Amino acid sequence: MYSMTTTDPIAAPDISAINVPGVLISLGVGVAVWLIASFVIAGITKRVAAGSTLFKKPHFRWVAPAFRALDHERRVQRANTIGALLSSVVGVLVAVLTSVYVLKNLNVDVAPILTSVGILGIAIGFGAQQLIRDFLAGIFITIEDQYGIGDIIETSEVVGTVEAMNLRITRVRAEDGAIWYLRNGEILRVGNRSQGTYIPPVTPPADEADSAPQQKAGE
Repeated sequence: MYSMTTTDPIAAPDISAINVPGVLISLGVGVAVWLIASFVIAGITKRVAAGSTLFKKPHFRWVAPAFRALDHERRVQRANTIGALLSSVVGVLVAVLTSVYVLKNLNVDVAPILTSVGILGIAIGFGAQQLIRDFLAGIFITIEDQYGIGDIIETSEVVGTVEAMNLRITRVRAEDGAIWYLRNGEILRVGNRSQGTYIPPVTPPADEADSAPQQKAGE
């Protein structure tokens, strides 16, 4: 007969299954990759912000007018935006991959964790569709150089000068001085008056506009 009070001893975790060197190597490789990637991205960002000197050489002066020059502030803004985006993407990828390898070396089954993270990501994606839409629109606006700081743009909501922009919101000062905050994902159509050869509409002088009604009244 077995006693009802008898309990089986609790098995201690198998510490010998933990690969400590593997954990340290995974962390070291992850940190090294992140540092190298950050250094490379920072160097590229500085070079883009400083501008290319290739077409400033005497042999390439003939092709320079074919390229629309960006002012310094606008070029720096674009370079910093793209650099920040690349840094965020690389940081997330390195962190996820390093965490997976560390958990494997700790003898942890990562399959259920990855499944849970995937389900959570889908739920967050459905809940933040508009935010993701704004960020994607901001990325393409920046990369395609649709407009930048200092440009006069025309949208279905406002006509004004771009004062600041990021991946989510564009700040525009209207002609009446009001500040508009436009979500990038909701800017379906935009016209850039600073690009191309925009010609403002001709408005009649004030005295002619006042004399026209008087002539009609006299007739």
